[in-house]
Amino acid sequence: MNEQQTRGARHFDPAIDNDDEQLKDVLGTETNMYDFKDDDDAAFRVAEGLTPDIVAEISDEKHDPDWMREFRQKCLKLYYQMNVPEWGPPIDGLNMDEIVTYVRPDTQMQADWEDVPADIKNAFERLGIPQAERESLAGVGAQYDSELVYHNLQDEVAAQGVVYTDFESALTGEFADMVREYFMKLVPPTDHKFAALHGAVWSGGSFVYVPKGVKVEIPLQSYFRLNAKGAGQFEHTLIIVDEGADLHFIEGCSAPKWNTANLHAGCVELYVKKNARLRYSTIENWSKNMYNLNTKRAIVEEGGRMEWVSGSFGSHVSYLYPTTILKGDGADVEYTGITFSGKGQNLDTGARMVHLGKNTSSILNTKSIAKDGGVGTFRSAIEIRPTAKGAKSAVDCQSLMLDSHSRSDTIPAVDVRTGDADVGHEAKIGRISDETVFYLMSRGIPEEEARAMIVSGFASPVSKELPLEYAAEMNNLIQLEMEGNM
Repeated sequence: MNEQQTRGARHFDPAIDNDDEQLKDVLGTETNMYDFKDDDDAAFRVAEGLTPDIVAEISDEKHDPDWMREFRQKCLKLYYQMNVPEWGPPIDGLNMDEIVTYVRPDTQMQADWEDVPADIKNAFERLGIPQAERESLAGVGAQYDSELVYHNLQDEVAAQGVVYTDFESALTGEFADMVREYFMKLVPPTDHKFAALHGAVWSGGSFVYVPKGVKVEIPLQSYFRLNAKGAGQFEHTLIIVDEGADLHFIEGCSAPKWNTANLHAGCVELYVKKNARLRYSTIENWSKNMYNLNTKRAIVEEGGRMEWVSGSFGSHVSYLYPTTILKGDGADVEYTGITFSGKGQNLDTGARMVHLGKNTSSILNTKSIAKDGGVGTFRSAIEIRPTAKGAKSAVDCQSLMLDSHSRSDTIPAVDVRTGDADVGHEAKIGRISDETVFYLMSRGIPEEEARAMIVSGFASPVSKELPLEYAAEMNNLIQLEMEGNM
């Protein structure tokens, strides 16, 4: 991609042979529970690259309605007309001519876990998905490469009128009109180049509708596993929480390590209606050959509340900036996030809050950890428009560097268009105190364990916002990073 920027970051060559010591140095030589590969026995895949014929082939495979076929082709034209965003780290190792945009696994979507093919089922068993469903989830969708392979919703939740289904079923079934009304209206394909790419080749994902006044007591979850080498994953998630309703939705992501670039360019659109509440929790653990160029956006009506809880681990480069539009009076949002960047990683993350309604409020609390030369950048954008009288916003970002050659940057932007607003920003950047490590070691704790304890304590404000089993997963990922096993 010739127009990509190359400033300020080391080059990553996706063509390095798997046995090359340089690749092992970047990706790590150890494995963990997320880094396992299955045989690539896909039933169908399109050719590498991005052309009108390939996009049409995806439409054929997915039996798109006419309007979606036209929409995809329009998005493809937009993609070629737009430049790569200039605000983030360089992505010159990503070549779309070498990315497979659609890979269909050799199975149909199943509603019974026992009907999922053994190899795919084993992959998700190792990730703990069935156990999580049995113990703590109201419904689960499991996507493998480009399609969902399993989807189920508990009967008692379905009896409340809650709709939770794969996106294709919603597109072509009884919710087709609702999908067409909302699809890529909050994240239009004109937003940026990779939103246009998503519009052209999206596949898989989830559709959720919670009726008025319904409170879903236990979470729903979608889990996305990208197994195919040199492929992209482009799932679309659309959630509508109607007036007075309440939902917690959990998203998990992982992929094995390959010696070629992989791409994730999903899209999340969240609609929080009047006096509704939505919590959207994410634990992303992509492999370190992944370019994570995801787009997430929410719009909140009068009296509504949006809560983001985000843990970003893995990936070679990330662009991830969830946006919340506080449209209605009294709407509010809270964003709690953590990012851990290690060797060979440049994770550019943050959040954007747009205040439109009166007496709206936003709170951003973020933690960033960098080690072994990793680069972590946090960007916050607070926009308080003239209509947002009485708006309040507070940003608190803290960065912890574990050595002298890592880097952490904070880039705040504040745009206030009314005199009736209260806005604050606080940032702290520091290193682990040698005195604190020495104190713990004097109590018989080995140095490596002492440092891991300090980092876990630093991350605790994020982990405590997650359900117990997902907090445990996040803490496990931190331990793996501290051990250098990722």
